[in-house]
Amino acid sequence: MTIAAVTAPTSTTPTGTDPLASLTSNMNDFLKLLMTQLQNQDPTTPMDTTQFTAQLVQFASVEQQVNINTGVQSLIQLAQSNNVLQASGLIGKTVTATSTQISLQNGSGSIQFSAPAAEPVTVSVADSAGATIAQSSLTSTAGQNSWTWNGQNSRGQQQSDGAYTVTVLGGTQGTTPVAIPFTITGAATGVVTQNNTEQVRLGQLTLPVSAIQSVTN
Repeated sequence: MTIAAVTAPTSTTPTGTDPLASLTSNMNDFLKLLMTQLQNQDPTTPMDTTQFTAQLVQFASVEQQVNINTGVQSLIQLAQSNNVLQASGLIGKTVTATSTQISLQNGSGSIQFSAPAAEPVTVSVADSAGATIAQSSLTSTAGQNSWTWNGQNSRGQQQSDGAYTVTVLGGTQGTTPVAIPFTITGAATGVVTQNNTEQVRLGQLTLPVSAIQSVTN
């Protein structure tokens, strides 16, 4: 198994103006205007002290906001780094998680589902284009069931490792099929941060760490 390196978190900035940069720019502009005002005031008619004090208070308030935002941003980055380091302990272990996709790793992928009774069940696998490439019909037992895909399509052709969409439908004959919730099992190969959320990689499938239900060695 190839183990992917842990990717350090990177800060993401929404499209448009950076609020912190804008706030800092406003503070600098305010300071320049204040200094210019002091340099060009009439010595015989100096600025009213009340007005001058109010402007200084505004300046201090803006500066404080900049410092607070900078501190909060640093705390967020530190927390993300710590979360990634903790999540990196998953690498190399087998995890069970909720997902609508199965991870085909080394030509194999597994799911687990719970059926209310012994009934016909159809498991379908679709590619990235949404086309069904494999389908399996089985009879479930009441309670926990598992199904493993060998990575072959309906023509017996081996598919490349990757993420494939899975649906599990059950129900007695003559009734409308009902979707059965399932979990997937795969080997954790890496941990990354995307959109300020820690994600675990199962081969080419990426899932939020919060989707993991269990971990085994």
